[in-house]
Amino acid sequence: MPDRTGLETGPETGPETSPAPLPVADVAALGEQVLAEVGTAVVGMREALQVALATILAGGHVLFEDVPGLGKTLAARSLAAALGLDFARLQCTPDLLPADITGSSVFDPATRTFEFRPGPVFTGLFLADEINRTAPKTQSALLEAMAERQVSIEGTSRPLPNPFHVLATSNPVEYEGTYPLPEAQLDRFMVRLGVGYPDRAQEAEVVTRRLARRQEATSVRRVVDPTTVRAMQAGTEQVPVDPDVVRYCVDLTAATRGHQALEVGASPRGSQNLVLLARAVAVLDGRDYVLPEDVKRVAIPVLAHRITLTPTAWASATRPETIVADLLHTVPTPATVPTR
Repeated sequence: MPDRTGLETGPETGPETSPAPLPVADVAALGEQVLAEVGTAVVGMREALQVALATILAGGHVLFEDVPGLGKTLAARSLAAALGLDFARLQCTPDLLPADITGSSVFDPATRTFEFRPGPVFTGLFLADEINRTAPKTQSALLEAMAERQVSIEGTSRPLPNPFHVLATSNPVEYEGTYPLPEAQLDRFMVRLGVGYPDRAQEAEVVTRRLARRQEATSVRRVVDPTTVRAMQAGTEQVPVDPDVVRYCVDLTAATRGHQALEVGASPRGSQNLVLLARAVAVLDGRDYVLPEDVKRVAIPVLAHRITLTPTAWASATRPETIVADLLHTVPTPATVPTR
């Protein structure tokens, strides 16, 4: 129906019914099946894929920052296929416009009305490839989508599918013609992951599988569907977190704000994401309680991209990951955490 501006709005929908939460054991079993199926197409990356899956269970978004050719796009496509999510990939370029992501209204001469054509962001898993190659104005088109699960176009807010997750890649090697993501946008990503080069055996396996397929394309079987993914997310939300673990996450994040090598520390969103992701990792391990070790496992992916080095630290080639790793050794770990 047309809104007050005369443009077509989307169909009116009622509140979405939430699926019943799945037990932790079922979430862990399904998560293992998803990772096993993705492993039929992707060689290695087990740790990165498990953290990426945990991020989806925690309701977050993933930034892969690594050199080209390591299989990041294949990993995203395979993960979407195994989860049964619609998948859309957009190659970011300097001339990309916000409407190329969100969509826009197009005039139909036959009906003399404007018809909304949704952009690629209206999907389950959206891959923004080389996001640092597009201008800040276009990068910002994803901010509302990532934070609110909706986009505002021509005065109308349009909800995105549920689940909706962004997986972006960034090339950290070639900086000519790129636009580094500002801190506000980096903070919207729950984790920043690096894959790294495979070892010789894994690289040989990549080549061997390609020869055995006799084609470039790979196929991944669907393990779950979007409703089941939402049930897995709801099951993860049911797991309590001990107050000592919460305080440990807050202490780790707060420690970044007073570090002498840092100009800006992590925000409270860092503490929250640290707790949420540690819980999701624990659920994938089949536990209904969170340990400090779960927090340590995800601290670098969650916190390293949320801190800003001082000019002196940057000039001396200090890495944010090294600072977070040092804090894990200096911030006191809770002595005991009750298990159930």
